[in-house]
Amino acid sequence: MNKNDKNINQMYGLTLKKIRFQKELSQEELAFRAGLDRTYISSLERGKRNPSLVTMDKIARALDVKLSVFFD
Repeated sequence: MNKNDKNINQMYGLTLKKIRFQKELSQEELAFRAGLDRTYISSLERGKRNPSLVTMDKIARALDVKLSVFFD
């Protein structure tokens, strides 16, 4: 993973965490709604994982936001 990949993953994670807090959801509740594991959500928020487009779509739907908000 190069430096740019790490920065993108960190930016995605920060945005994910911000939206999750705004929606007042725990990592566990978000994971349940998205059909993912809670530890995976945690890793994403810390910028440690590189989510697929399919996973990002699942998360956006679980948060009831457009996928594009993660790219603004």
